[in-house]
Amino acid sequence: MKTMIKDFKNFLIKGNAIDLAVWFMFGAAFSNVVKSFIENVVMPPVWLLLWKVDFSNLYIALDGKTYESIDALNKAWAPAIKYGTFITDSVSFIILGFIIFIMIRALNKLKKEEEAKPHKDPDDIKLLTEIRDALLKK
Repeated sequence: MKTMIKDFKNFLIKGNAIDLAVWFMFGAAFSNVVKSFIENVVMPPVWLLLWKVDFSNLYIALDGKTYESIDALNKAWAPAIKYGTFITDSVSFIILGFIIFIMIRALNKLKKEEEAKPHKDPDDIKLLTEIRDALLKK
């Protein structure tokens, strides 16, 4: 039990929990930006290309009634399959996944470039290496 508490304390102190919280908040904010981008930039041209089909108003009312709009459906608390929202969310998911893929790919490229650079030892390591080599020659 003591080791678990110690490990947890080290986890918190080393910043892993804080890093995780920061990235979670960043991800939530980024998700809102992507959702806005999809709803306000991507879907309107798609709406025009698909004969003015507004995906947000596509639904099947399960109570058998007809509603003027999805707002009327929501106000009536009627059960419905809102497949238009699902289509929009699916497009958002694909675009968000693609953006994350591009970001990870760029980070991996930077990481490979950094690993490919010759590692320069600090001056004290150089000096110790020279001393070692000089002692080995004697």
